[in-house]
Amino acid sequence: MRTVHQLTLPRALHPGAWWLWALGMAVAASRTRNPVLLVLILAVTGFVVAARRSDAAWASSYTAFLKLGLVVIGVRVVLQALLSTRSQGNTVLFILPQIPLPDWANGVKLGGEVTLEALLTALYDGFQLAVMLCCIGAANSLASPRRLLKSLPGALYEMGVACVVALTFAPQLVTDARRIRAARRLRGRTRGSFRTTAMPVLEGALDRSVELAAAMDSRGYGRTAQVPRAQRRTTAVSVLLGLLGILLGVYALLTDAMSFPIAAATLVVGLLLSVGAMAIGRQRVTRTRYRPDPWALPEWLVVASGAVAAGAMVTAAARGVYGLLLAGPLVVPPVPVLPVVGVLIGLAPALVAPPLVRRAVT
Repeated sequence: MRTVHQLTLPRALHPGAWWLWALGMAVAASRTRNPVLLVLILAVTGFVVAARRSDAAWASSYTAFLKLGLVVIGVRVVLQALLSTRSQGNTVLFILPQIPLPDWANGVKLGGEVTLEALLTALYDGFQLAVMLCCIGAANSLASPRRLLKSLPGALYEMGVACVVALTFAPQLVTDARRIRAARRLRGRTRGSFRTTAMPVLEGALDRSVELAAAMDSRGYGRTAQVPRAQRRTTAVSVLLGLLGILLGVYALLTDAMSFPIAAATLVVGLLLSVGAMAIGRQRVTRTRYRPDPWALPEWLVVASGAVAAGAMVTAAARGVYGLLLAGPLVVPPVPVLPVVGVLIGLAPALVAPPLVRRAVT
C-alpha cells in the first residue's frame, strides 16, 4: 500500500485528472464568444502547460495545437469573406470578384462585398473553436497517453492493450525504416525502391508481433472469468445506453438544444449507467496492476479547478450574465466578474499539481 509520504513526493499526476481539467476548460470556452475571456482561457492553459509539462516527446504537442488553431481561424475568416452577404453588416471593407452560381444555388453567393462585421463574427467563432482545440492540446501535452490507456477500467482492458500496442509499434516502424535506409547508404546503395524498404520493415513488424503474442500468452492475456450470459448482455446494453446519454447530454449542454435541467439529468443518467456497466464488466477480467497511478489530493484539486471554471461559465450563461455573448461584433468586449474568477481558478494545477523533478529526500 502507498503511504501519504509516497503520494506527496514529486511524481506525475494521474492522466485522467489532466483530461478532466482540460475538458472543464474546454466547456468554459464553449459557453462564450467574448475574446477577452477566450484569451484568458488560452493564457491559463498555456501557463499550466509551461509549468507542469514533462520532457517527453508528446509533451510538445501544445504548440502543434496552437498552429492548428491559427489554421482554423484563417479558414473560418476566408470562408466568411467568400460567402458573406451585405445583410451581415454595413461597413464594407473591400469587394472581391463575384463568381456567378447556377440557379439551384439561389441565395448563396461566392465573392462580392466583404463587411467588417462579418469578418469579426467569423474571427470570434474561429477563435472559440481554436481555444477549445488548445484545451485538448493541453491535455495531450500534460497526460501520458500510455499511462492514460493503462488506467482504463477493467471492462475496457482489451481495448486499452490494443491501443498501447498500436502506440508502441507505430513509432518503431518509422525507426526501422530509418535504420534500413542508413544500412543501405553504408553499403553504397543510395537509391532504393519502396519494395526494398517495405519488405524488411514488414518482416521486422511480423517478428515483433510473434514475440509480443508469445509474451502476452505467457502472462495470461485473454483469460477471463466465467460470468452469466445475462450479465454480459446487461453490461453491453448499459454501456450503449450510457454512452448515448452522455452524448445527448453533452450536445444539449453545448448547443442549448434542451433546457438545462433536462440536459443535466440526461448527462447524469448516462454517467451512472456507464459507471455501473464498468463496475459489472470488470468482473470478467482477472488481472492485477503493477504500480497503478495513485489518485490523491492533488488529483482532486486539479479536477475541481477545471470543474469550477466550467461551472462558473455555465452558471453565468444560465443567468444571462452580460458579456458572455457580445451584442454585436463592433461592441467593445466587457469583462464579467464571475466568469473571470472561475477561469482564473483554472490556474490552480500550476501550483497544486506535484512537480515532475525528482528531488533527493534525506
